[in-house]
Amino acid sequence: MTDSALGFGTLPLAPQTLANLTQLGYTQMTPIQAASLPVALLGKDLIAQAKTGSGKTAAFTLALLANLNARRFAVQAMVLCPTRELADQVTTEIRRLARAEENVKVVTLCGGVALRGQTASLEHGAHIVVGTPGRIMDHLERGNLELSALNTLVLDEADRMLDMGFFEDIVTVARQCPVTRQTLLFSATYPEGIAKLSAQFMKAPQQITVQAQHEEGKIVQHWYQVTNNERLHVVSRLLDHFRPQSTLAFCNTKQQCRDLVAVLQAQGLSAMALFGELEQRERDQVLVQFANRSCSVLVATDVAARGLDIAQLAAVINVDVTPDSEVHIHRIGRTGRGDAEGIVLNLASMDEMGSVGKIEQLQGRESQWQPLDTLTPGSGEPLRPPMSTLQIVGGRKEKIRAGDVLGALTGEAGFTKEQVGKINVNEFSTYVAVDRRIAREAAHKLSTGRVKGKTVKVRLLDDVA
Repeated sequence: MTDSALGFGTLPLAPQTLANLTQLGYTQMTPIQAASLPVALLGKDLIAQAKTGSGKTAAFTLALLANLNARRFAVQAMVLCPTRELADQVTTEIRRLARAEENVKVVTLCGGVALRGQTASLEHGAHIVVGTPGRIMDHLERGNLELSALNTLVLDEADRMLDMGFFEDIVTVARQCPVTRQTLLFSATYPEGIAKLSAQFMKAPQQITVQAQHEEGKIVQHWYQVTNNERLHVVSRLLDHFRPQSTLAFCNTKQQCRDLVAVLQAQGLSAMALFGELEQRERDQVLVQFANRSCSVLVATDVAARGLDIAQLAAVINVDVTPDSEVHIHRIGRTGRGDAEGIVLNLASMDEMGSVGKIEQLQGRESQWQPLDTLTPGSGEPLRPPMSTLQIVGGRKEKIRAGDVLGALTGEAGFTKEQVGKINVNEFSTYVAVDRRIAREAAHKLSTGRVKGKTVKVRLLDDVA
């Protein structure tokens, strides 16, 4: 296949859509886009198997935008996602891809946020709704969400939604959509529940599978044999030896997550845990700090990491081997995205060798084992993240924008643009990453100065000793 055959220009897309794709840097289609878009643009139902980070969001977004009439103020497309984080990412991506159209309104409907604001957004008119099954059912039951004009239903990460027990909810929501709609289902793995789900409400879906294997050489995997007693301490040895700037460490249980974070923090490392029962506010805070480079190690269970997409993740550590080899593929796919290279460090004890065998079978290659004594200590300096996070009380509700915060820091406060990192504006608070070396001074100057002409409360989220 020639390069031009993989370009978006080969698809029946509007000229302004193609121009916007070029502007966004989308030149070639990814394998999942090349396989699914010709089918989806014909209006057929589709079951596509592709991992996170494969370009699937753009694949279903281009299909649903092709069916959209922006002049008609009614919900014409709905995307169901397993988690709020994924829903937020999908919403951002849809908005970027919809820029070619006049005023496409996208509304996110997820739990953990007041219903009132969401209801008001729906009353103002929405073209596309993105959300989690539970909250969408909530709005349907209350009569806030009208689906009679819907022409495209998308199920994103369907396997994750099934894992989380959303089968009945998805069926209930799908039954309230018009029968004539198109349904697009995307899933990283293909458990039997997917066939059962599609049988309930899809019309002769075409199945597409893009190989779940990762490109050879993009992800380097090392295996280390450990005893259960030394496992957690070996994690800090790995960090000291490889010194990755950002690491996602997977544990099989919440208790193991807590224990590992305690061990790492006791050694002066910046580590945070992400597991099921964290409140949404705490979860948001942890994710912001990890994504903006204020935290070096995020320790998570598989359930908690669902829908998590962190750019430029340097390393994945499998602290425990997962008994499900498909999950191993999912875990390691978090690193080595795009053009980046990634490293995966796996710890396994004797009683986990059966699971290691299953992973080798699925990957079609033997594991590369390294002796523990090849791990040499680094410079003696603990691994520190380059940034620190400041939390400003006030967000979208107070009409604060990222530009206002950047302006306050680079204006009166006198810092350079290079010393300021990612700025996340949430509903009620704003998080800004700043160079760790200026963190205390920046917090002081912001709280004694003004943002958008107003004084603000600022606190430093992490210890920058």
